Amino acid sequence: MSQQMRTTGPIAVFGATGRQGGAVVDALLDRQAPVRALVRDPQSDRAQALAARGVDLAAVRTDDPASMAAALTEVEAFSFMTPEANSLDEVETEIRIGTALVDAAVAARVPHVVFNSVFGADQESGVPHHDSKHTIEERLRACGLRATMVRSAPFMEEMAPKLEHGEIVLRVPMPEDVALKMVSVRDVGRVAAALLLGTAEAPGGAVELVGDELTGPQIAAAFGAHAGLPARYEALPLSVLPSELDREMFRQFATMGEVPSDLAVARAIEPATLDLAGWIRATGWTVPANGTGS
Repeated sequence: MSQQMRTTGPIAVFGATGRQGGAVVDALLDRQAPVRALVRDPQSDRAQALAARGVDLAAVRTDDPASMAAALTEVEAFSFMTPEANSLDEVETEIRIGTALVDAAVAARVPHVVFNSVFGADQESGVPHHDSKHTIEERLRACGLRATMVRSAPFMEEMAPKLEHGEIVLRVPMPEDVALKMVSVRDVGRVAAALLLGTAEAPGGAVELVGDELTGPQIAAAFGAHAGLPARYEALPLSVLPSELDREMFRQFATMGEVPSDLAVARAIEPATLDLAGWIRATGWTVPANGTGS
């Protein structure tokens, strides 16, 4: 059932062809809000799929401030996320793009900007591709516009248990006694949409989104219970990760897990926020094909 909206102009979304931005678009369309997607290539398959759903497409180039400011003209609100960085060069690119988007929003006098950030970005963490979001948050806070930060925990969608010899096995580079904070991508979209449409507000201009927090063995057990199979967890060493950026990120995840989150925060905005067991059911997760896990 759609909620009452106070919007008149469209809601602009940058990153709409990606997973997280796509979830924002889904939630806005579910609430019958007009959406304008800022895309690099309006002719791409993903952009055309959005157009087929009634989304207005605006072609932008992140190195062309005028194109971005024009795309944000007369929008009611603006949601953006920055490309995920996997190297230090990409971190610099992420900051450049995020800064350009903030400046375009200022030029277009956007009434409300919602930035899909990352959990813990309220301060520098030493994780380069999380500190990049801290830098963008600081730019956004200083720009004079009304802004809200949506700081998401790691996504439940990243959980990838395997079936090995009739047993569900989950391997993650996290100590088995530390809780991993998680949230579903769907709920990131729903919370962002509520903030964009003004049906909810984030106290202090930021919300840390956590749908569940469970240790590795508890996560494995949740998948096992759904499958009706035994389950076990193996904590991997950080050395299995491909880059130092990833290793720093998982060190931060372990540190984050030492302080429990208030799971009511996300549910105050989106009451149907999923815990892991609910996400497993809602997504129709099924047991993966048998394999050795190698």
